[in-house]
Amino acid sequence: MSAEEPLFRVVRGVPTAEELAALVGAIMVRTRPAAAPAPTPRSHWTRSARPAAATLAAGHGAWRASGLPR
Repeated sequence: MSAEEPLFRVVRGVPTAEELAALVGAIMVRTRPAAAPAPTPRSHWTRSARPAAATLAAGHGAWRASGLPR
């Protein structure tokens, strides 16, 4: 396939520029690789077992707050 050869052609009808743009957009979306699946949410049980060190702060009441659920 050469660089001048079109990727697709309209066989019937005379589409407007907007219709061609919609067609190209639809083809581009269909040919895109699938997105990676979203990460599964962690349960409260899992989150409570691994407290985030960045959220713990030293100071008054820090010891008590370290044992509280987030």
